[in-house]
Amino acid sequence: QVQLVESGGGLVQAGGSLRLSCAASGRTFRDYAMGWFRQAPGKEREFVASISWSGVFTYYGDSVKGRFTISRDSAKNTFYLQMNSLKPEDTAVYYCAASLAQTTRLYDYNYWGQGTQVTVSS
Repeated sequence: QVQLVESGGGLVQAGGSLRLSCAASGRTFRDYAMGWFRQAPGKEREFVASISWSGVFTYYGDSVKGRFTISRDSAKNTFYLQMNSLKPEDTAVYYCAASLAQTTRLYDYNYWGQGTQVTVSS
């Protein structure tokens, strides 16, 4: 069982940066790959980034590649999404999630956080 809590969202101007955090609890956190997804109003939830259980392998959605960086600190049971060069189209609720396999598919993720709002003004 894994419980996830996101933080770090907020309002930022275009071109700015934010770092999202996802604190995980549960004994088996280290066994899980972790992912970030986002959902804008009226749109489907989309994949943003994922990181393997080891932290070695990362994968990004095309819209954020080169601007966002996912990382994890297993000692702190926390993983992060550093978001740079933010654009208004990055505005969404961001969710962290845990999966036993590193994947881009939403339905492969077993555990989800409650979401944190990111708003990028133009």
